[in-house]
Amino acid sequence: MYERFGGRPAFETLVNEFYRGIADDPVLRPMYPEEDLGPATERMLLFLEQYWGGPGTYSERRGHPRLRMRHNAFKVNPEARDRWLLHMRAGVDKMALPPADEAILWDYLSRAAVAMVNTFED
Repeated sequence: MYERFGGRPAFETLVNEFYRGIADDPVLRPMYPEEDLGPATERMLLFLEQYWGGPGTYSERRGHPRLRMRHNAFKVNPEARDRWLLHMRAGVDKMALPPADEAILWDYLSRAAVAMVNTFED
């Protein structure tokens, strides 16, 4: 799927557009403690590349993804999930994938967002 989606350039488009939205998001931006979103952008790019069949650089550098564990330090409630999906939707749209491929990617991202919810408190 990595190559089918367009390889690294396609995932760069997705991640860069996503983080453009995160930069000014009052709910999600505080979850990124680094001043510069560059490191977070690189981590997500490497993760998505690996997940979809590209290079295994993410695991080489960071070990097993352990997504739920890595996100447990943050309050991920339904509002945060929805805002994450809003910015991710902008990235997916920018990729301009064929409809069938877009549906596959969006299904994964939607399920991943739901799986990260760890509280229902505001």
